[in-house]
Amino acid sequence: MSFLEEFLAGGIPAAEFRHADHVRAGYELLRAMDFLDAVSAYGRALKIMTARVGKPEKLHHTITIAFLAVIAERMAEAPHANFDTFLAANPDLMDRALLGRWYRPEHLKTDAARSRFVLPDLAR
Repeated sequence: MSFLEEFLAGGIPAAEFRHADHVRAGYELLRAMDFLDAVSAYGRALKIMTARVGKPEKLHHTITIAFLAVIAERMAEAPHANFDTFLAANPDLMDRALLGRWYRPEHLKTDAARSRFVLPDLAR
């Protein structure tokens, strides 16, 4: 089973799913489908993963969708042959604080940001 198939099936243990895996899953989904379908598939997979560990509140809609949007934008700007070359060209995607360019931390900590997508509160 491929990484993406395992992710979509909820087969990757949450404790082993690191930030790089989040970025990779987003990259692979966005290569396979359009943005809206990728957001939906990614969200479903994360719901499965967080439910399995009894922490559905860990799913953060704004962070998920915003990171996918950044990945999609980077992919459109400069296509790459694979995830490794994409990541090498975009090392800032490994910085969990990347969204700080667009969101204040306290804005992301709100229940609204966690439960649905909220627009950025900082200028780009």
